[in-house]
Amino acid sequence: MDFMKPETVLDLANIRQALVRMEDTIVFDLIERSQFYSSPSVYEKNKFNIPNFDGTFLDWALQQMEIAHSQIRRYEAPDEIPFFPDIILPPILPPINYPKILANYSDEINVNAEIMEFYVKEIVPQVSCKVGDQTENLGSVSTCDIETLQAISRRIHFGKFVAEAKYQSDKPGYIKLILNKDVKGIEDSITNSAVEQKILERLVTKGESYGTDPSLKYSQKPQSKVDPKVIAKIYKDWIIPLTKKVEIDYLLRRLEDEEPELVEKYRV
Repeated sequence: MDFMKPETVLDLANIRQALVRMEDTIVFDLIERSQFYSSPSVYEKNKFNIPNFDGTFLDWALQQMEIAHSQIRRYEAPDEIPFFPDIILPPILPPINYPKILANYSDEINVNAEIMEFYVKEIVPQVSCKVGDQTENLGSVSTCDIETLQAISRRIHFGKFVAEAKYQSDKPGYIKLILNKDVKGIEDSITNSAVEQKILERLVTKGESYGTDPSLKYSQKPQSKVDPKVIAKIYKDWIIPLTKKVEIDYLLRRLEDEEPELVEKYRV
Protein backbone atom coordinates (compact mmCIF):
# COMPACT_ATOMS: atom_id res chain seq x y z
CA MET A 1 0.00 0.00 0.00
CA ASP A 2 1.66 3.24 -1.16
CA PHE A 3 0.28 6.01 1.02
CA MET A 4 2.09 8.60 -1.07
CA LYS A 5 -0.36 7.79 -3.88
CA PRO A 6 -3.94 8.26 -2.62
CA GLU A 7 -5.46 6.98 -5.85
CA THR A 8 -3.93 3.54 -5.25
CA VAL A 9 -4.84 3.47 -1.56
CA LEU A 10 -8.52 4.15 -2.30
CA ASP A 11 -8.71 1.49 -4.98
CA LEU A 12 -11.02 -1.19 -3.54
CA ALA A 13 -9.10 -3.96 -5.30
CA ASN A 14 -5.88 -2.82 -3.61
CA ILE A 15 -7.67 -2.58 -0.27
CA ARG A 16 -8.98 -6.14 -0.63
CA GLN A 17 -5.47 -7.40 -1.37
CA ALA A 18 -4.15 -5.62 1.73
CA LEU A 19 -6.89 -7.14 3.88
CA VAL A 20 -6.09 -10.63 2.59
CA ARG A 21 -2.43 -10.16 3.54
CA MET A 22 -3.49 -8.99 7.00
CA GLU A 23 -5.35 -12.28 7.41
CA ASP A 24 -2.03 -14.12 7.10
CA THR A 25 -0.46 -11.99 9.82
CA ILE A 26 -3.41 -12.43 12.19
CA VAL A 27 -3.61 -16.20 11.65
CA PHE A 28 0.11 -16.64 12.35
CA ASP A 29 -0.08 -14.37 15.41
CA LEU A 30 -2.94 -16.40 16.83
CA ILE A 31 -1.02 -19.63 16.19
CA GLU A 32 1.99 -18.09 17.93
CA ARG A 33 -0.12 -17.12 20.94
CA SER A 34 -1.54 -20.65 21.15
CA GLN A 35 1.79 -21.94 22.46
CA PHE A 36 1.13 -20.40 25.83
CA TYR A 37 -1.22 -20.72 28.78
CA SER A 38 -4.02 -18.22 29.33
CA SER A 39 -1.68 -16.36 31.74
CA PRO A 40 -4.24 -14.34 33.73
CA SER A 41 -1.48 -12.46 35.58
CA VAL A 42 -0.68 -10.57 32.38
CA TYR A 43 -4.21 -9.11 32.31
CA GLU A 44 -4.79 -8.50 36.04
CA LYS A 45 -4.66 -4.85 37.01
CA ASN A 46 -1.73 -3.95 39.30
CA LYS A 47 -0.69 -7.59 39.63
CA PHE A 48 2.93 -6.47 39.47
CA ASN A 49 4.52 -3.56 41.30
CA ILE A 50 5.30 -1.15 38.46
CA PRO A 51 6.29 2.30 39.81
CA ASN A 52 3.97 5.17 38.86
CA PHE A 53 1.70 2.92 36.82
CA ASP A 54 -1.93 1.89 37.26
CA GLY A 55 -2.96 -0.92 34.93
CA THR A 56 -2.19 -4.42 33.70
CA PHE A 57 1.21 -5.75 32.77
CA LEU A 58 0.01 -5.96 29.16
CA ASP A 59 -1.04 -2.29 29.27
CA TRP A 60 2.40 -1.33 30.57
CA ALA A 61 4.29 -3.42 28.01
CA LEU A 62 2.14 -2.10 25.16
CA GLN A 63 2.65 1.48 26.29
CA GLN A 64 6.43 1.03 26.31
CA MET A 65 6.26 -0.41 22.81
CA GLU A 66 4.09 2.43 21.53
CA ILE A 67 6.37 5.05 23.04
CA ALA A 68 9.34 3.52 21.20
CA HIS A 69 7.41 3.02 17.94
CA SER A 70 6.05 6.56 18.00
CA GLN A 71 9.61 7.88 17.93
CA ILE A 72 10.35 5.98 14.73
CA ARG A 73 7.24 7.39 13.00
CA ARG A 74 4.93 4.38 13.26
CA TYR A 75 1.92 6.49 14.16
CA GLU A 76 2.50 9.00 11.41
CA ALA A 77 1.39 6.30 8.99
CA PRO A 78 -2.30 6.68 8.06
CA ASP A 79 -3.01 3.01 8.78
CA GLU A 80 -1.64 2.88 12.33
CA ILE A 81 -3.69 3.81 15.40
CA PRO A 82 -2.10 3.65 18.89
CA PHE A 83 -3.86 2.08 21.85
CA PHE A 84 -2.54 4.86 24.09
CA PRO A 85 -2.48 8.02 21.95
CA ASP A 86 -2.03 10.29 24.98
CA ILE A 87 1.42 8.92 25.88
CA ILE A 88 3.15 8.63 22.50
CA LEU A 89 6.14 10.89 21.77
CA PRO A 90 7.11 12.99 18.73
CA PRO A 91 9.20 11.15 16.13
CA ILE A 92 12.97 11.42 16.23
CA LEU A 93 13.14 10.76 12.49
CA PRO A 94 12.17 13.58 10.09
CA PRO A 95 8.40 13.75 9.42
CA ILE A 96 6.85 12.24 6.32
CA ASN A 97 4.45 14.53 4.51
CA TYR A 98 1.76 12.04 3.53
CA PRO A 99 -0.87 13.39 1.14
CA LYS A 100 -4.34 13.65 2.60
CA ILE A 101 -6.30 10.43 2.11
CA LEU A 102 -8.78 10.28 4.96
CA ALA A 103 -10.98 12.95 6.54
CA ASN A 104 -9.41 15.31 9.08
CA TYR A 105 -11.14 13.61 12.02
CA SER A 106 -10.03 10.10 11.07
CA ASP A 107 -7.65 9.67 14.03
CA GLU A 108 -10.61 10.21 16.35
CA ILE A 109 -12.20 7.00 15.05
CA ASN A 110 -10.45 4.64 17.43
CA VAL A 111 -11.95 1.36 18.72
CA ASN A 112 -8.77 0.03 20.31
CA ALA A 113 -10.37 -0.04 23.78
CA GLU A 114 -13.00 -2.42 22.43
CA ILE A 115 -10.33 -4.47 20.66
CA MET A 116 -8.37 -4.83 23.91
CA GLU A 117 -11.51 -5.90 25.79
CA PHE A 118 -12.60 -8.60 23.34
CA TYR A 119 -9.02 -9.78 22.89
CA VAL A 120 -8.50 -10.41 26.60
CA LYS A 121 -12.00 -11.73 27.35
CA GLU A 122 -12.78 -13.67 24.18
CA ILE A 123 -9.69 -14.44 22.10
CA VAL A 124 -7.15 -15.36 24.78
CA PRO A 125 -9.35 -18.05 26.39
CA GLN A 126 -10.12 -19.58 22.99
CA VAL A 127 -6.57 -19.80 21.66
CA SER A 128 -4.51 -20.53 24.80
CA CYS A 129 -3.22 -24.10 25.04
CA LYS A 130 -4.05 -24.40 28.77
CA VAL A 131 -5.55 -22.40 31.61
CA GLY A 132 -3.28 -20.79 34.18
CA ASP A 133 0.07 -19.04 34.46
CA GLN A 134 3.53 -20.05 33.29
CA THR A 135 5.70 -17.65 35.28
CA GLU A 136 8.67 -18.06 32.98
CA ASN A 137 6.64 -17.10 29.91
CA LEU A 138 4.72 -14.00 31.03
CA GLY A 139 7.00 -11.69 29.06
CA SER A 140 6.70 -13.86 25.97
CA VAL A 141 2.92 -13.92 26.32
CA SER A 142 2.75 -10.12 26.44
CA THR A 143 5.02 -9.86 23.40
CA CYS A 144 2.73 -12.19 21.45
CA ASP A 145 -0.30 -10.28 22.66
CA ILE A 146 1.12 -6.97 21.48
CA GLU A 147 1.86 -8.27 17.99
CA THR A 148 -1.62 -9.79 17.72
CA LEU A 149 -3.37 -6.69 19.05
CA GLN A 150 -1.51 -4.42 16.65
CA ALA A 151 -2.32 -6.66 13.69
CA ILE A 152 -6.01 -6.85 14.60
CA SER A 153 -6.17 -3.11 15.21
CA ARG A 154 -4.63 -2.32 11.84
CA ARG A 155 -7.07 -4.64 10.10
CA ILE A 156 -10.14 -3.22 11.84
CA HIS A 157 -9.15 0.42 11.38
CA PHE A 158 -8.47 -0.23 7.70
CA GLY A 159 -12.24 0.06 7.51
CA LYS A 160 -11.68 3.80 7.28
CA PHE A 161 -10.05 3.35 3.88
CA VAL A 162 -12.91 1.10 2.77
CA ALA A 163 -15.40 3.74 3.91
CA GLU A 164 -13.58 6.58 2.17
CA ALA A 165 -13.27 4.59 -1.06
CA LYS A 166 -16.98 3.80 -1.06
CA TYR A 167 -17.87 7.40 -0.21
CA GLN A 168 -15.78 8.68 -3.11
CA SER A 169 -17.42 6.18 -5.48
CA ASP A 170 -20.95 7.43 -4.67
CA LYS A 171 -20.92 10.81 -2.98
CA PRO A 172 -24.58 11.69 -3.76
CA GLY A 173 -25.85 8.42 -2.31
CA TYR A 174 -23.77 8.63 0.85
CA ILE A 175 -24.44 12.33 1.43
CA LYS A 176 -28.17 11.58 1.45
CA LEU A 177 -27.72 8.64 3.83
CA ILE A 178 -25.55 10.72 6.17
CA LEU A 179 -27.89 13.70 6.14
CA ASN A 180 -30.76 11.37 7.05
CA LYS A 181 -28.61 9.68 9.73
CA ASP A 182 -29.63 6.42 8.09
CA VAL A 183 -27.35 4.04 9.96
CA LYS A 184 -29.07 0.94 8.59
CA GLY A 185 -28.83 2.27 5.04
CA ILE A 186 -25.12 2.93 5.52
CA GLU A 187 -24.59 -0.52 7.01
CA ASP A 188 -26.44 -2.16 4.13
CA SER A 189 -24.33 -0.21 1.63
CA ILE A 190 -21.04 -1.43 3.12
CA THR A 191 -22.13 -5.04 3.72
CA ASN A 192 -21.43 -7.80 1.24
CA SER A 193 -22.50 -11.08 2.78
CA ALA A 194 -21.00 -13.16 -0.04
CA VAL A 195 -17.58 -11.56 0.46
CA GLU A 196 -17.79 -12.04 4.22
CA GLN A 197 -18.57 -15.74 3.75
CA LYS A 198 -15.57 -16.12 1.44
CA ILE A 199 -13.36 -14.49 4.09
CA LEU A 200 -14.52 -17.01 6.70
CA GLU A 201 -13.99 -19.94 4.34
CA ARG A 202 -10.53 -18.65 3.41
CA LEU A 203 -9.58 -18.31 7.08
CA VAL A 204 -10.50 -21.94 7.77
CA THR A 205 -8.39 -23.03 4.81
CA LYS A 206 -5.44 -20.89 5.95
CA GLY A 207 -5.71 -22.18 9.50
CA GLU A 208 -5.64 -25.76 8.23
CA SER A 209 -2.78 -25.07 5.79
CA TYR A 210 -0.53 -23.13 8.13
CA GLY A 211 -0.93 -25.71 10.88
CA THR A 212 1.71 -24.64 13.32
CA ASP A 213 3.88 -21.58 13.44
CA PRO A 214 7.33 -22.69 12.20
CA SER A 215 9.26 -19.95 13.95
CA LEU A 216 8.42 -20.80 17.58
CA LYS A 217 9.89 -17.42 18.37
CA TYR A 218 9.12 -17.25 22.05
CA SER A 219 8.97 -20.77 23.42
CA GLN A 220 10.70 -24.12 23.14
CA LYS A 221 7.62 -25.93 24.43
CA PRO A 222 5.51 -27.99 22.03
CA GLN A 223 3.02 -25.80 20.22
CA SER A 224 -0.74 -26.16 20.36
CA LYS A 225 -2.60 -25.48 17.14
CA VAL A 226 -5.57 -23.13 16.92
CA ASP A 227 -8.78 -24.68 15.63
CA PRO A 228 -9.30 -22.98 12.22
CA LYS A 229 -13.00 -22.66 13.00
CA VAL A 230 -12.09 -20.60 16.07
CA ILE A 231 -10.14 -18.19 13.88
CA ALA A 232 -13.11 -17.84 11.54
CA LYS A 233 -15.40 -17.31 14.54
CA ILE A 234 -13.15 -14.54 15.88
CA TYR A 235 -13.48 -12.79 12.54
CA LYS A 236 -17.23 -13.36 12.34
CA ASP A 237 -18.06 -12.30 15.90
CA TRP A 238 -15.55 -9.51 16.45
CA ILE A 239 -13.23 -8.42 13.65
CA ILE A 240 -15.81 -8.02 10.88
CA PRO A 241 -18.45 -6.33 13.11
CA LEU A 242 -15.90 -3.90 14.57
CA THR A 243 -14.60 -3.09 11.09
CA LYS A 244 -18.16 -2.21 10.11
CA LYS A 245 -18.48 -0.05 13.23
CA VAL A 246 -15.36 1.85 12.17
CA GLU A 247 -16.75 2.32 8.67
CA ILE A 248 -20.13 3.52 9.94
CA ASP A 249 -18.61 5.87 12.54
CA TYR A 250 -16.33 7.29 9.88
CA LEU A 251 -19.10 7.79 7.33
CA LEU A 252 -21.54 9.36 9.79
CA ARG A 253 -19.04 12.20 10.26
CA ARG A 254 -17.88 12.42 6.66
CA LEU A 255 -19.77 15.62 5.87
CA GLU A 256 -17.63 17.44 8.45
CA ASP A 257 -14.89 17.31 5.85
CA GLU A 258 -16.97 17.94 2.73
CA GLU A 259 -17.61 21.13 0.75
CA PRO A 260 -20.71 22.80 2.26
CA GLU A 261 -22.04 23.68 -1.19
CA LEU A 262 -22.06 20.03 -2.20
CA VAL A 263 -23.80 18.99 1.01
CA GLU A 264 -26.50 21.63 0.60
CA LYS A 265 -27.18 20.38 -2.90
CA TYR A 266 -28.54 17.13 -1.47
CA ARG A 267 -30.21 18.46 1.67
CA VAL A 268 -33.97 18.01 1.52
